[in-house]
Amino acid sequence: MSARPEERLILAMARLILDPTAPPARHVAVGAASPVPAAACWLVRKSGHPIRLSLLHKRSGNPFTEGTRELFDLTGQGRIDLFFLGGGQIDGQANLNLIGTGAWPGQGVRFPGSFGSAFMYLMTPRTILFREEHSPRVLVRRVDNISAPGVSAPGVFRRGTAQALVTGRCVFTFSAARARFTLAQLMPGETVEGVRAETGFDFDVAPDVTEVPEPDAAALALLRGPVRDEMRETYPEFCARVFDGASAPDGGAKGGGGGARGGAEGARQVALAGKAAVGGDAGDGGVAPQQGAGAVQPAARDPALG
Repeated sequence: MSARPEERLILAMARLILDPTAPPARHVAVGAASPVPAAACWLVRKSGHPIRLSLLHKRSGNPFTEGTRELFDLTGQGRIDLFFLGGGQIDGQANLNLIGTGAWPGQGVRFPGSFGSAFMYLMTPRTILFREEHSPRVLVRRVDNISAPGVSAPGVFRRGTAQALVTGRCVFTFSAARARFTLAQLMPGETVEGVRAETGFDFDVAPDVTEVPEPDAAALALLRGPVRDEMRETYPEFCARVFDGASAPDGGAKGGGGGARGGAEGARQVALAGKAAVGGDAGDGGVAPQQGAGAVQPAARDPALG
């Protein structure tokens, strides 16, 4: 049973959410048009980790009655621990461009707009960057316009910056002190040389680069069952293409119950795979509706996670 590329991205993000070396993610927010980060958060929740999850785009049961206004209020108060951002361009200092290419205001290719990306980037302790496309036109030496800066000058208040960048080829970790990415993990079939050839900015390479583990059958059952059921109302096209279109394990993706049967072992897969990890898809900035997209420790409270 093979995993789809999106499912590998989801699992990689889930491990980053639970990274024991990072500040705890007690309240995670997911912006609009961000199905891969949303699935990663649901995977963490369904694995038994008690995170609070706020989905800006959720159609029913949305905790935000006034949309982004409440999201910004919570973030400004320091009550959002983790957010996700993408960019039309991302450079080696983790700067994001959601404006467009060419001279201001993006006179070449127009992107959807910055909206609240700069505020969320500076005021959230942890941000996971994601972009499924990994090419020199997206990962550039220097963005044409800065919507949200990856690092700030001394004296500028910010709570955090990028924790990592997840792409369809690899996982980079980010050092704010050095303003530089480090290649930490490779997607199956990728090489360091291949990633470097497809990346417009320079980066370091960890001495122990590993391969992102493939989700096992139990993890796929969890994704294609309970996680899919939680997401179908908000992201019906994504669920139909990624989860319904995949080969479901026995009892896994038909209805919610079968997926739950593999839930505990799926959770173990998320946790154990992340222990070997060092450290998303899209042009979606994660805050406003936009096109395109963006190491785990088991919860001590749940012995099923190892």
